[in-house]
Amino acid sequence: MTGPAVPELAGMDLAIGRLMEAWRIPGGAVAITYRSRLVYARGFGYADTVAKQLVQPTALFRIASLTKPITAVAMMTLVQAGKVALASAAFPLIGDLAPPPGQTADLRTDSITVAQLLYHTAGWSAPIQGDPLFQSQLVADALGIPGPPTARQAISYMLGKPLVFRPGVRYDYFNLGFVVAGRVIEKASGQSYEQYIKAMLATTGIHRVEVAHTRLALRNPDEVHYYDRSTGPSVFPDEGQVSLADGALYYESADAAGGLIASVVDLARFLTAVDGSAVRPDLLTPATLATMLAPPPRVWDGSPYHYGLGWLVRPTFGNWWHDGSTPGTTAFMGRFGDDLTIAAVFNARDMIPNSLFGVLLEDALAEGITVTAWPSSDLFPQFP
Repeated sequence: MTGPAVPELAGMDLAIGRLMEAWRIPGGAVAITYRSRLVYARGFGYADTVAKQLVQPTALFRIASLTKPITAVAMMTLVQAGKVALASAAFPLIGDLAPPPGQTADLRTDSITVAQLLYHTAGWSAPIQGDPLFQSQLVADALGIPGPPTARQAISYMLGKPLVFRPGVRYDYFNLGFVVAGRVIEKASGQSYEQYIKAMLATTGIHRVEVAHTRLALRNPDEVHYYDRSTGPSVFPDEGQVSLADGALYYESADAAGGLIASVVDLARFLTAVDGSAVRPDLLTPATLATMLAPPPRVWDGSPYHYGLGWLVRPTFGNWWHDGSTPGTTAFMGRFGDDLTIAAVFNARDMIPNSLFGVLLEDALAEGITVTAWPSSDLFPQFP
């Protein structure tokens, strides 16, 4: 382990260590805040198993769908500033996206609202249509382009497909909605998605979040290596089979849906900036935060939890969270009650079934946080 030992949270050291040993996970990191203070930040195992490089608490990981809450908060800052309305139709706002030549967009597409993109109620269905972000070669062939499609090209490809259901009537988790939301952020802010995210997060003291690079040579030197036993065709032409974690998915096009890298310490900073506490300044006003966490109309009626604007929410307990996975990454972050936030990221996914790992991770986190007295210190100043 790396990072400062915290005697009051020694149970977390044991719980995460057992989890990683049981499933042979190379490396990971966990950060915990209590009442907006960073009370735990530790690295576990290896960032690089060959070089025996240890994971530091500040190591950068692909965070997969933990990107979505960050995108949602970015959108809500623009809503708060009066630059975007959640009820506005998204595609007319963007203005310059069209289906491939010879294809016609579903007429209902122009009615998809900004909110519906973030609620996953836009009308697309991954089980039925497939996810274009995970089908780079298929999309490239359809568009007649040589390399992996950009975010805008992936959207254009989907605009040539009919919607599966009328926007707003049901939830169907689909990455492309957030990629479209990224283009709305660009149009409303006048900056690239990455530029706007960096500027927003900088106001909270976060300076190392960026869009991931697929190619190893372009990755941030502080980024961990990713481990996946499966292979697939490279997204780059004529490069054959590669590890799913190293070239089979094009992370640059997934930017606003699952393309960011971050450390758990900065994820903890982000959580304290959207936790509704007055201890550290929040990015959103209480009214905007409440709007972000509210359920869409009718879709989740009768359920004890729901998917709000970019977050899973269990209102009774005051919890909001998101998990994420991609080849070589399993990730989780959330706010629990009024006092506690947790962020955890690991550099493997395929060692065990992802759904099972989510359950085991939650159990490990719950087991680790069995403290009678929380630390009074704040570790944030140790990790600028």
